[in-house]
Amino acid sequence: MTTIGIIGAGNIGSQLARLAVQHGHQVVIANSRGPETLTDLVTELGDQARAATRDEAAAAGEVVVVTVPLAAIDTIPAEPLVGKVVIDTNNYYWERDGHIAALDDGSTTTAELLQDHLPGARVVKAFNHIGAADLTGHATPAGTPDRRALVVAGDDAEAKQVTTDLIDQFGFDVVDAGPLTEGWRIQRDTPGYGPRLTADQLREALQAATR
Repeated sequence: MTTIGIIGAGNIGSQLARLAVQHGHQVVIANSRGPETLTDLVTELGDQARAATRDEAAAAGEVVVVTVPLAAIDTIPAEPLVGKVVIDTNNYYWERDGHIAALDDGSTTTAELLQDHLPGARVVKAFNHIGAADLTGHATPAGTPDRRALVVAGDDAEAKQVTTDLIDQFGFDVVDAGPLTEGWRIQRDTPGYGPRLTADQLREALQAATR
């Protein structure tokens, strides 16, 4: 059992919380509006979950998921996340986030921006290219024929393995895209972003991506 901190209780965050408690993990979940606004979700999740502030979720989690709008990553507390595996689910939508020059010109990725903000954390990109409903709807046991696959990207091999094991437990095969710099291959408007793909198909989609 792992304690998973989730910062961001929107569509992706709430679905990951559901998967986590289904598989026996403890969840500490936070949003920007305060723990009292998460009563219904925590009641649904049961005794394995509790609502908290962002600082408390960051401190409590052995693994911490950051799933907030891109403009909010500067609000993520850095000190409690030093040394921890931090899973970044974010995507860049300039229509929502405003133009960010370093993302527009391809000189960085969203996960690298989070890593820059959290220099002591071990950031892994994951869960960004699947619709929220599909996180529970497409999850299947290991060995299921044509099982859906998801990507990880990161610079720390151990952190990627922790994330890989979690994704596999949650119901998906895993394809390693390489370091954080390669996270662009699974960003918006790439072949692997969105569709249900097996591991082999997802590898092909990563290779077909153009920047």
